[in-house]
Amino acid sequence: MSARQPAAAAGGGQASAEKPGRAQARPGRRARRRWTGAGLVQAPGRLRSLVRRSEGGLVALATLVGCVSGIAVSAMTWLTQTLRELLYGLPAGTRLSAADAVTPTLLLVGPCLGGALLGLVILAAAYLRGPRKRPAIDPIEANALHGGRMSLRDSVYLALQNVISNGCGASVGLEAGYTQIASGLASRLGIAFEVRRSDLRTLVGCGAAGAIAAGFGAPLAGAFYAFELIIGTYSIATLTPVVVAALCGNLVSRSLIETQPLVDLGDMQAVTTSHVTSMEILPSLALGLVCAALGILIMRGVTLVERLVQASGLPRAAAPAFGGLCVGALALLATPQVLSGGHGALHMHFAAEGQGHGIAALAALFAAKATASAISIGSGFRGGLFFASLFLGAIAGKLFAVLAPELVPPLAQFGLTPLAYAVIGMSALAVAIIGGPLTMTFLALEVTGSLPITGVVLAAVIASSLTVRKTFGYSFATWRFHLRGESIRSPHDVGWIRSLTVGRLMRRDPGTVAVETPLPTFLRAHPLGSPSRVIAVDGRGRYAGIVNVPEAHAAARDAAADAQPVLADLLLHTGDFLTPSMNAKDAAAAFDRTESEALAVVDGPETRRVLGLLTESHTLKRYSDELDRQRRAMAGETD
Repeated sequence: MSARQPAAAAGGGQASAEKPGRAQARPGRRARRRWTGAGLVQAPGRLRSLVRRSEGGLVALATLVGCVSGIAVSAMTWLTQTLRELLYGLPAGTRLSAADAVTPTLLLVGPCLGGALLGLVILAAAYLRGPRKRPAIDPIEANALHGGRMSLRDSVYLALQNVISNGCGASVGLEAGYTQIASGLASRLGIAFEVRRSDLRTLVGCGAAGAIAAGFGAPLAGAFYAFELIIGTYSIATLTPVVVAALCGNLVSRSLIETQPLVDLGDMQAVTTSHVTSMEILPSLALGLVCAALGILIMRGVTLVERLVQASGLPRAAAPAFGGLCVGALALLATPQVLSGGHGALHMHFAAEGQGHGIAALAALFAAKATASAISIGSGFRGGLFFASLFLGAIAGKLFAVLAPELVPPLAQFGLTPLAYAVIGMSALAVAIIGGPLTMTFLALEVTGSLPITGVVLAAVIASSLTVRKTFGYSFATWRFHLRGESIRSPHDVGWIRSLTVGRLMRRDPGTVAVETPLPTFLRAHPLGSPSRVIAVDGRGRYAGIVNVPEAHAAARDAAADAQPVLADLLLHTGDFLTPSMNAKDAAAAFDRTESEALAVVDGPETRRVLGLLTESHTLKRYSDELDRQRRAMAGETD
């Protein structure tokens, strides 16, 4: 539909009278436009058809998404840095977590003021938009349940909250806002071009890839972030658009704003004292296991703070101000390194002046930063734990390098320096909290430029990822889905399963018979050769069971003349039924459990009003067809 069609639809009654079929179809079409929001900007028909039938068209869209992502990331970075400089009186370009000249009063009240501003934004949004029944959809949930459809308005709102939260010094990163706004823009662009469901999911991944590549200056890490965490799989069909988006996002961001590299190690002498051998894998595995345990503790700590805030009865709009006051007190009592994302503090710890910290200092810094992050997110500040996990992992790695040789003296013989352990810990703790083993491995590769170090990082990452998956089962994002009642654990597309419901699959208005009907009357009404299953209902019209017509004829034929059975004696599956909201997977499990080839569909377990009948063969056929369609879409095959 072009942008001109709504006007044509309102062009008078004559056209409607001449073509009633089209006039009736248009209201539903317009309703879908309002639901998607795509009616605001719609691509011309020729461009839409070009993108849908050409892989090159999708790559062109991915290029645009990458460029837009780079612009959005640069804008958010500039806004937050400007806000920090104004609020804390920082010199231009100085990172808050690396500043040592901030007055104590500002350290204490800065995050609190930001929390109060965030509370006002929440109140204003609630007034303008009304109460919301569910939170905004993030890229993972969008790709898992909604075919890549995201609300751009919600994405802008969350990005604004993230800018305020990070800019005032709350211990949250900008990466959640980066990926939210970039993926939201990509989703809106895909909806405007009416791309296929699989292509829209790919575009959402392209937005996230461009955002992470721009934020970290790491195109490989950005691309694999999209593959592992947003799309859920790597395929030839998604390779080109995602990599192109990551490269474009990185290039645009570098051209717009000057940023420091994530880590500047100088040369490899700062990382190793000897040639890296396969034996270095042993301490790396140990550090990976330690980081897995720390990651689980941090995620549970955030949940604990959230529950304490909810139990306190604080209004939602007032909680960030209180949390900001607590974070400011931590910065005042411990160190300003706990503030904001921690970019400046991370650079300090990899620089020469950041070496030589003792066990007590490193442990105190780790505890303070982890506590500040938990308080910030738990009290309602918007952001993620991506960069916080990198910073905490680097501190954990340095702490491991100092503490492990004292506990296990042979570890001192390995050729890795504390900086090497910091890189390994950075990746291992990030994968424990965020997920994405290859993402964090490629991030280490782009940071160090060393394949030997990347090899030991991979060992630690695998150990950390496997341990968290087997003992905890969630990343930070999917853990929050779990607390909200969602069952998704990855961005794999399961939305189609939920939409393939019993209500859509069932045969409506099946034949029913009253359970009090005499058997001879029933047999005359349903001779052999008629539908083989009839649903019986009781006197109040509630589901009573299923009558198998051939079995009923056989029972009447085999019974003695003076002992004819009644219909109630022939009922099957009296307590087994389906409801319309069940999906095909649940229905297939019900067929297996009841060992039935067909089940009745009722409106609910209380009223048990019969709505339809569903057979196992039809369910499995539709489920198999959808699985095959998803497989072909994943492989890039088009009809």
